[in-house]
Amino acid sequence: MRRRSLVLALAAASLAAVPALAGVASADKPELAPGTHPGASNGVVYQYARGQAPPNRGGGSGSPNMINHGGPVLTSSATQAIFWGTSWGSYSGDKITGLDSWYQGFNNSNYAKTSTEYSGTNGQVSPSSTYQGHVIDTSAASGGQNTSAILGEVARAIANPVANGYYPVYTDLPRRNAGYCAWHSYGTIGGVGVQFAFFWKLDGDPGCDPQDTSGLHSQGLAALANVSGHELSEAMTDPSLNAWYDGSGAENGDKCAWTFNVPAVTFSNGTQWKIQGEWSNNAYNNHTGYPNSSGQKGCLDGH
Repeated sequence: MRRRSLVLALAAASLAAVPALAGVASADKPELAPGTHPGASNGVVYQYARGQAPPNRGGGSGSPNMINHGGPVLTSSATQAIFWGTSWGSYSGDKITGLDSWYQGFNNSNYAKTSTEYSGTNGQVSPSSTYQGHVIDTSAASGGQNTSAILGEVARAIANPVANGYYPVYTDLPRRNAGYCAWHSYGTIGGVGVQFAFFWKLDGDPGCDPQDTSGLHSQGLAALANVSGHELSEAMTDPSLNAWYDGSGAENGDKCAWTFNVPAVTFSNGTQWKIQGEWSNNAYNNHTGYPNSSGQKGCLDGH
């Protein structure tokens, strides 16, 4: 899922008016680009919750494989998580420490390597992902319907964003009746292009629950870990929404959403997660992948 960014012009009735970005200098004012990608809705392709059908993305025919549309990829990533919302200040559960461990273990993991077959104008996708820790912002969070609000939060929370930066924003807001669990997008802060993502609070949310029965994590952490894999993998292969997606606009995470090959995937730091696979053109072509929800055998999880 994803949102686009470049011009501060969101011509979408579904998005709230762009708020003032308190604490952000004019030179650092985030800029957003309207989405033109067939899988994007005003610059975002959502990870839909279970049972929520995505809108018609213009249809695709022939091979289910993703197509190179000529844009860049992330040849490496530098990740810094943002926990946004009033309740994070007194939080004592496992989600912050757990996601820290998730991002540390993603680096050079076999799971990260499921996306390295893809290349762009700037080189090849790499499993190298440096984790720079997290930031906690206890101001009241805004909902995911407003793209500019999330990019604005990144601008406030991250002092020195980098061009290969990926900034996931975990809010304390429940999903309620929204049909999606998370999304990713890109934008510009002070002249630096960045990637970012938005996540609802998914505690007790059956529509966004991978149904992890390992007992290793709380349900809320397990849910965030799974959708985090979806979003980061898409940001790696389609960071500017003009690189890899199929004929209907689905990215590698979309094509394998809510399908699991094994009970747990081990990351490079030894942590284990129930996590969806990512689409591999090579696996589909060589009949080595496991099937997605459409029965197409192109999903890999690196287990």
